[in-house]
This record gives sequence, structure tokens and C-alpha cells, in this order.
Amino acid sequence: MKNENIVQKIWSLCHILRGDGISYHQYVSELTYLLFLKIAEENGVEHLLPYGSRWKDLLGHPKDGLLGFYQEMLTHLGTSAESETIQAIYAFPTTVFSHDENLHAVVDGIAKIDWNDLSGDRFGHIYEGLIEKSSQDVRSGAGQYFTPRALVNSMVRTMKPKLGEIIQDPAAGSGGFLIAADRFIRSENTEKAYAKTPPKYQGVEIEKNTRRICLMNTYLNGLDAEITYGDALTDDANGLQSADLILANPPFGSKAGSKRSLRSDLPYHNANKQLAFLQHIYLGLKQGGRGAVVLPDNVLSDDGVGRLVRRDLMDRCNLHTVLRLPAGIFAGASVKTNVLFFTRGIEENSNTGPIWFYDLRSNMPVFGKKTPLLDEHFAEFEKCFGNDPHGETERKDQGETGRFRCFTRKEIADRDDNLAISWLLDESDEDEVVAETPEEIAALILSHLQSAMAEIDAVIGEFIEPTEVNE
Repeated sequence: MKNENIVQKIWSLCHILRGDGISYHQYVSELTYLLFLKIAEENGVEHLLPYGSRWKDLLGHPKDGLLGFYQEMLTHLGTSAESETIQAIYAFPTTVFSHDENLHAVVDGIAKIDWNDLSGDRFGHIYEGLIEKSSQDVRSGAGQYFTPRALVNSMVRTMKPKLGEIIQDPAAGSGGFLIAADRFIRSENTEKAYAKTPPKYQGVEIEKNTRRICLMNTYLNGLDAEITYGDALTDDANGLQSADLILANPPFGSKAGSKRSLRSDLPYHNANKQLAFLQHIYLGLKQGGRGAVVLPDNVLSDDGVGRLVRRDLMDRCNLHTVLRLPAGIFAGASVKTNVLFFTRGIEENSNTGPIWFYDLRSNMPVFGKKTPLLDEHFAEFEKCFGNDPHGETERKDQGETGRFRCFTRKEIADRDDNLAISWLLDESDEDEVVAETPEEIAALILSHLQSAMAEIDAVIGEFIEPTEVNE
């Protein structure tokens, strides 16, 4: 597999920087600068780059003074490139290199790779492979922000994105959901049909270097993507249009909006970041728009504001499906998660009817490096979900011994709208994610501490009156 070989060759260059204390995540961010120059040369878009700031200029510069030249080159690209996307990729650049020798070794290593017979879409695959490798670095903490590819693919297959739709991710990360949606659409349509009515992609990313990676990733994969640098829970989201489809895995944690004020249009304010993201998502959908969002267990069960948000969701939308995800699928994070699938209603009240729950957690292996999560693990769920992205395919309740069950809206109300429902006896008796390496054990301890702080913040948030929100 040529793609995988190239990914491995590029990744092996990372060892040059390990002695300088550079993390894998920082390395991928740096590669955004270097690979774009090389790929621009390979696929014929070098004309978008200013003279003197192209790959051959970097490659041909003597080793002495290379780092200084490279830094000037990055700054020039961020201010003088013809494409706004390229300017954004190189905006406010900072390099992790600190020695001419290391930079020269990485540039020389990239130059020696055989790039022949690689089309633009395969460049995108290669770059995604590097991002996925970055997520496996437990020490960087990047893994908890990387949604497993199999889960992304399953959410896309069930939601069935279409030509001409506005598709969003308010916590875009490296752009995985947007790229998977685009690949699905292209696989279902001809190039001519796609060109005539292309989808439009919008995302928001709060971390500068991650946004840079997202811009690079979407650009290389040929998406018409607008990626806002900012926080979707603040007024940074004002430029987003009403969406046909929102796919998201909001970051775990609390302190929504940091020191900045939450948007005034979110009905319920609280320190819990996921509750704020959930409101943003269902309020951001068009009538009939679809949402699929990954959320931790506490969002399904918390009292107070959590219950109010769930009721508002079930009033404004038809929450038709809840998927309980297995343990261990997010590297370095022990949080247990679910996917909520819903459709924005025509009316503003009483849109949710029966809710179907699929338990993919009980009696499942603990996933991790040794047991990766694969597309095949979602096959039975997708069969039960059906072909209709609004959840309206005829379904069958499998009873108390099955994984797929239906609960009426009244049964949910009788539970105080608590959606954390389980019925299978978990014979595996695995209450914790199993840590396999010293790094993973350390990450698990850190995750527990972060979870404890999040719970404290959430409790404090319960005492904040809605009227206290800053305008």
C-alpha cells in the first residue's frame, strides 16, 4: 500500500526532532507547512505561491542559515500568497525547529520520498494518515480529540449527507467529519453531478494549529470548506448558516466559552461545555435538518440544567436514536460516550416520539491499541438503524436480551428525562478502561483528575443564575 509506506517514511522523520522535546502533534502541525510546499510542486498548484517561497527554494538553500530563511519564507507565505486559504494556513507561523541541521534533515527526507503517481485525493489520504498517527501519541493528549475513523464513518453512513447541503462541524478538529461526509457524497454521485451542486462545508476550530491542520486537510481533499478560527459557543459562530446536517464530537471538559461570554441565543447557560455545544447544534439546524453528536454519559443523565437542555432538545427535535458507545475508544480519556441522532422539527414543541437505544457497550471488548475499533463493529447497529437518515425506517424491538430497544416518550418522561438507559447485564465486568502501557496509565490518572474537576465545575455551574450571564 503506497499511501501507508509514504506515511511511515514521513513519520520516521519525526525521530529527528524527538531529542528537542517536540511532540507528535507539534510535528504534524509543522508538516502542514512543509508538505504543502512539496505537494504544491507535485500537483501543479505552485503558481499560487509567491516566487522565492516555493519548495525548490527551500530545498536549494544551503544548510547554514536555512532556519532563518525558512522563518522568513513562512511569514511571506502568510501575507503574500494569492489564495486566502493558503494565507490562512501560513497565518502567524511559528516553527518548532531550533537548528539548521534538523530542518535540513527533514526537508531532505521529504525530498527523497517517491511521490510519483499520487493524485490530489491520495495526498489527502496521506495527510489523514499522519493525523491519525498523531492521535496515538498518548502523552500529547491529542487522542481524546481524534474521533475514531470507524465511528466517523458509521455516523456519516447513517446520516447520508447529500449534494447541495450545508454540512457543519462546530468543533472541527482536523476536519475528519467533513472529509468523511464529502467522500460519502462523491461515492454516491458522479463527478458531473458533484460539480453542478457541490455541498458546502463549514467548521469552527478554537485551537490555532489544529485549525491550520484542518485547513490543510480539507484543501488537499478538495472540499469547499470555510473553517472559522474561534469558539462556536461565542459570537464567533455568527457567520455560520443554518445547516442541513451537523456532525460533531465536541471536546470533553467544562468551562464553556472560557473567559468569554456565551452566546445570548443559547437558552440554558452552564459550565458544562457539552450542554452548550448540544444547544448550539440543535438550534443551528434548519427545519428538517439532521444532527449526530458524540456526548458523554453525564449529558444524558445530569439533573438541573442538563435535564432542561434534554427536554428542549426533545421538544424542538425528534430525538429518534441513541447509540451507547463502547469503552476505550478515545485514547487517554476514560469518559464513556454516546451518539445522539435527531432531526429538527417543523414545530417547536413535542417533536420527539419513541426513542430507540442501541447498546454497543455491554459485553463488548475494551478497545485500544490491541483491539482497534473497526467499521464491522457498527454493522449490526447500522442494519437496525435502517436506511432513512431521519430514523423513520420500520424497526424491531429486540427485547430485554437484545441490543436494540424502543422506549416511548412517556417512559422517558417517567424517568425524569434521563436518557442513560441500560438493560443488558454486562458479563464482562469491565468498569474501567484498561491501561496497557505506563503512558496510558499516566494518561488515565490525568483523565480522572480532569473528570473530577469537570464535575466540580458543573456543580458550581448549577448555582449560576441564568440572569447572571454577561451580555
